Amino acid sequence: MRSAALIREARLRAGLTQAELAERTGRDRSVIARWEQAVVAPSVETLIELVRACGFDLPLELVPHDVSGADRLKKNTMLSPERRMRRLLAAVSREEASG
Repeated sequence: MRSAALIREARLRAGLTQAELAERTGRDRSVIARWEQAVVAPSVETLIELVRACGFDLPLELVPHDVSGADRLKKNTMLSPERRMRRLLAAVSREEASG
């Protein structure tokens, strides 16, 4: 979900108008409107502040990006359909044998 949609959703769930959210955060209503219309985007810190002003929490955690799945997918798409099917069947057989 984009920041504009998050702000609007939090505000509506809290039953607030743009003016009320602006008052709670010390900002002008037009700024809230521009954020909700995705004319401009707030910083991550401001986004979290806006959601909290609506009575919600927006947990945010940065984790390292795992590219192993993308690499595997790229390699598999380079294989012929027959070879992909053989690999899939072999993996299923190994899983059945171990379980």
